[in-house]
Amino acid sequence: MTAIEHYEARRKHLASKMKGGVAVIPTAPERLRNRDAHYPYRFDSYFYYLTGFKEPEAVLVIIAASGDESAKYILFCRDKDKEREIWDGYRYGPALARETFGFDEAYPIAQLDEKLPGLLENQSVVYSAVGHDVVWDQRVAGWINAVRAQTRSGVTAPHEVSDYRTLLDEMRLIKDAHELHIMRRAAEISAQAHCLAMKATKPGRFEYEIEAELLYTFHRHGAPAPAYTSIVAGGANACILHYIENNAQLNAGDLLLIDAGCELDGYASDITRTFPVSGRFSAVQKDIYELVLAAQQAAIDQAKAGNAWNDPHQAALNVLVQGFIDFGLCQGSVDSVLESEDYKRFYMHRTGHWLGMDVHDVGEYKQQGEWRALQPGMTLTVEPGCYIRPAENVPQHFWDIGVRIEDDVLITATGNDILTAGVPKKVDEIEELMQ
Repeated sequence: MTAIEHYEARRKHLASKMKGGVAVIPTAPERLRNRDAHYPYRFDSYFYYLTGFKEPEAVLVIIAASGDESAKYILFCRDKDKEREIWDGYRYGPALARETFGFDEAYPIAQLDEKLPGLLENQSVVYSAVGHDVVWDQRVAGWINAVRAQTRSGVTAPHEVSDYRTLLDEMRLIKDAHELHIMRRAAEISAQAHCLAMKATKPGRFEYEIEAELLYTFHRHGAPAPAYTSIVAGGANACILHYIENNAQLNAGDLLLIDAGCELDGYASDITRTFPVSGRFSAVQKDIYELVLAAQQAAIDQAKAGNAWNDPHQAALNVLVQGFIDFGLCQGSVDSVLESEDYKRFYMHRTGHWLGMDVHDVGEYKQQGEWRALQPGMTLTVEPGCYIRPAENVPQHFWDIGVRIEDDVLITATGNDILTAGVPKKVDEIEELMQ
């Protein structure tokens, strides 16, 4: 299948899951950064998943099949404007967009308010991202009310508003071949960036210098942006889970935690590695690091089809808690520490999340109150950690050690595939690379 055929297939799949009615799916708006300058534009994930269309000011309308009529797919987008193209760049325009991206019809975005009420006539359901944007909700309500105003002429208005995200989240949870091809490449680029960052790290350099190596590698290989704000955290900063200042100087004897990944064609990668600034782990750093590495391997071993979503987390947690007890950080048995949650002083997050178009991708983790079963095609991160802050009851030689190790994992029919295996994570491999 071509890339466009994948998008067409997704639109058809969504239309088949709709109980009649019309889905109205806008892309993300442009956002001002300050005065006349915009933030770099990034399309809405749901919209792009169904269209492959990257321009702002666009709306997809899907009219589900009804009776003898097949489903219809309509795009509203910016009209051709030669003067604006001089300033802002190329625009497809409705005619070429329809032909290129496989829509049945396409119209200028300026006609959306004019045409939508007619498209909603005699439809029972409107699918919209309910509650996501109050202005958009009001606009949808305005279209419905415009139809209701015609009831005396025999026209019926939609009587139900449903959320298309409920349907699309389940679709997006299982990645198709087109998506996995992109995600593998994104993982490869990010792996190269992490390796370069390890080689570039030296005492006296600043966190932002290492971040620059990451961004350079992303751009050099065609990934225009990070999938999220990079975390480059030296020493005690590694104990701040979402540290993003990235402005401290790196000190000899400290660890450096980097959590960074590129976005490629709308798909995220997400890698974390922790390594010594000076190129060699101290004995205590090595002990904590290898504990986290063992926890990650235990979790990866449980990341396979048929197991519950929570199984990898529980496997990692059991290893970590036993280590905390062995190091004197927690007291009691594994079961008692788990019950009291005393371990949360050192490990306070879960072991992973879905990964895809969003770095924390869509999809329910439980179904009917039970952790859902993992299936082939699901992609997730596996990222246990250990964060030891100064405290009276914590031995001083552990203070300010923060370690997290994260990989992107694809569930397969026979087990799993680590997409980010290109970054070393064994102690000897890291130390060898840094020399």
